[in-house]
Amino acid sequence: MLKFKIYNLFLVLIIFFASCKTKQLQTDTINNNLPKKFSDSTNSLSSSNLKWKEFYFDPNLVSLIDTALKNNFDLKIALQKIETYRAVLKTNKGIRLPDLGVNAAFGQRKFGDYTMDGVGNYDTQFSTNINNKQQIPNPLPDYNVGFQTSWEIDLWGKLKNKKKSAASKFIASQYGKDLIVTNLIAEVATAYYELIAYDEEVQILNENIELQKNAIEMVLAQKEAGKANELAIELMTAQLLNSKTIKAEIEQLTIETISNINFLCGTYPYNLNRDTNYLAQKINNAIVTGIPSDLINNRADIKQAEFELKASNADVKSAKAAFYPSLNINALIGLQSFNALLLTELPASLAYNTIGGLTAPLLNRRKLKGELMAAESEQKQAYINYERNVVNAFKEVYVAVNNIKNSKVMYELKKEEVDLLKKSISTSSELFRAGRANYLEIITSQKNSLHSQIELINLFKRQNISLINLYKALGGGWK
Repeated sequence: MLKFKIYNLFLVLIIFFASCKTKQLQTDTINNNLPKKFSDSTNSLSSSNLKWKEFYFDPNLVSLIDTALKNNFDLKIALQKIETYRAVLKTNKGIRLPDLGVNAAFGQRKFGDYTMDGVGNYDTQFSTNINNKQQIPNPLPDYNVGFQTSWEIDLWGKLKNKKKSAASKFIASQYGKDLIVTNLIAEVATAYYELIAYDEEVQILNENIELQKNAIEMVLAQKEAGKANELAIELMTAQLLNSKTIKAEIEQLTIETISNINFLCGTYPYNLNRDTNYLAQKINNAIVTGIPSDLINNRADIKQAEFELKASNADVKSAKAAFYPSLNINALIGLQSFNALLLTELPASLAYNTIGGLTAPLLNRRKLKGELMAAESEQKQAYINYERNVVNAFKEVYVAVNNIKNSKVMYELKKEEVDLLKKSISTSSELFRAGRANYLEIITSQKNSLHSQIELINLFKRQNISLINLYKALGGGWK
């Protein structure tokens, strides 16, 4: 009757524990709330699957990216992290299988003459029920050779979810590496276009410095003729010095950018080959955005966050299952004797032991509760991180698309402004020689022309970098 009640109680416990479902946070709600399109125009296909070598045409840039993908330090660290998670996955792969080991042991015990064991062992020497081989010596040797195993039967899925968590973290680490690849390609390309923009700025500054020197010579000639004064010379010389200062600053930025690219490539600073014809630089601008839902599969950071969320879901399940009773089976089989010469006598020397137990935590539940709370908190963080990555991905594409559109408009307007201001330099010089303009108008025309040319370069750079950012935001580069 008592055994029947215990059996029923055990069944009730099983039903109770099985009914305790763990809340799982899923990505469906977030993915279903994505906007249907990025802008008024719709494209059914995305350029994210475009290989990066098909996106960047400059052979110098392609060579730099190839070097970076081989030597970049962050990428090397990411590859080692993958190996770490691979080792964890390998450790957890057989977690649900029984452990089996070989055991070979020797021991010896000395029983006191006035103890139950000592007297009993001594009496075996005179017993008529046993033979000479079964007489127990004192001290008592113990020879043991055999196999032992232990097995925790995964009643509640604790071990299965640990395995799932390890597998999800391993996949997430691979997407983490892919994210570094995407960012690395974009970072090298951005720095490269900044570098050649600086080269173009230096060239424009050199041209304007020569114009300013010619203007000073012209004003000096006018001064000798009594048509200009020392103030004009001083102001024009100050403008020339300012241009030289800007040039020195750009040259320093050039050095810093070259060093940054070299660091991304895992090398020490050295000068880089690049195309000097800046305005001839082109990127594949026939890029299409596709639809927002494409980001879910194309963005490495979203895929990484997705598998981190799956790992956290499995961790919560495993932490919840730790409260439930665990069934452990331990077994041993082998040869055992107090005389090594008798180990081979079968089946007399055969020994085995089997024990199974169902244990439930009682006193350490506070620790288990803390672990469950931590797992649930990490689960919520992973969910929020996934949502953040999805929203950020849409934002990056949306900003890049509009940046490309508006920078094209600004570039065309600025180009017209540059043409007019270049004409104004020669116009003001002619008027000054004819006495119909003063030196301030020459200074102003030169200054405005220089600034507009530099702004035009930056707008062209902005167009290229916007295309880079769009390609990166769509998830291109890592596949």
